[in-house]
Amino acid sequence: MGAEEIKNICVVGAGNMGHQIALSAALAGYKVRCTDVNREVLQKAEQFVTTYLPEKVAKGKLTQDAADAARANVMFSSDLREAAENADLVIEAVIEKLELKRSLFKQLDSICLPHTILATNSSYIVSSKIADVTSRTEKVCNMHFFNPALVMKLVEVVKGTHTSEKTTKTLMDVSLRMGKTPVLLQHEIYGFLVNRMLAAIKNEAIYLLDMGIAGHEDIDKAVTLALGYPMGPFRLMDLTGIDLTYFVAMERYQESGDPIYRPSPVIVEKFIKNEWGRKTGKGFYEYPEH
Repeated sequence: MGAEEIKNICVVGAGNMGHQIALSAALAGYKVRCTDVNREVLQKAEQFVTTYLPEKVAKGKLTQDAADAARANVMFSSDLREAAENADLVIEAVIEKLELKRSLFKQLDSICLPHTILATNSSYIVSSKIADVTSRTEKVCNMHFFNPALVMKLVEVVKGTHTSEKTTKTLMDVSLRMGKTPVLLQHEIYGFLVNRMLAAIKNEAIYLLDMGIAGHEDIDKAVTLALGYPMGPFRLMDLTGIDLTYFVAMERYQESGDPIYRPSPVIVEKFIKNEWGRKTGKGFYEYPEH
C-alpha cells in the first residue's frame, strides 16, 4: 500500500505520545481513531485536543477552518476493534513492555484489513521482536516519533529484515505529509539513532548522581551550558516519563540478564513513589501546574 492510499489511521494508546501523534495525523488530513483501554486516559486525550486547537487559533498559528477540520478528523474510542477495523495504518503507542506489544499486534492482525500496515512507536523495541505474531510481517515496522510529537519534527523509520521496501517508503511518505522529517534506518539496532546517543549521556548522568558526584540540577546545567543541549538529561527524563526510563531498563535487563542494565536505585525509587515527571507533577523537579 502506497502513502496515497492511506486515508484512515488508528493510534493505539492515548497517553501523551499517542494523542499527540493522533492529532498530528488529524491536522495532516487523515481520519484518525485513537483508542485506549483506560477511559480516564481517553477523556484526558480528548480534552487536550479540545483545548489545544482553540489555543493555536487564538495565537494565530492555526486557522479556524484547519482547527475545525482537525477536530472533525479525530475520534476517541475504548473499543479496539471499532478503532482499528477500517484503518489503513495502525500506530501502536503503548508502554514499553514487549509481551504487551506482542499480544496487541496479534489482536490487530486478526482485526485489521489485509492491506493494513502495523507500526510501533516503540523507543527501543525493534519490530522483529513483534512481527512474528502476525501474518503480515512485511507490513510491520518501527515508526518512532519524539516527545512532544506535535512539536518534534523527527521520525525514525526502522526497517527490519522482515519489512518490505514498500512499507518503509509508505511510512516515510506519511511522515512527510504529517510535516515531519523522517530518517530511515536500513537495519535494526537497539535504541535506534537518537536514543542510543541520548542513553549514553543519560546513563552517565544517573551514574554521577548515584555516586554523589553532583546533584541533578548541576548536571543539567553542565549539559545545557557546556554542551549546548536544550535541556539536561534529568529534565528530559521528567518530560518523557521516568516510568518509561524504568520500563525500558527493566525490559533490557530481563532480556539480557546482565545486571549492568538494571534500573538505577534513584530511578527505581522515583518509579515506586509515582514520581514520574511532568505527568504526575513531580520527578526530579516539581510541576505545580500539573
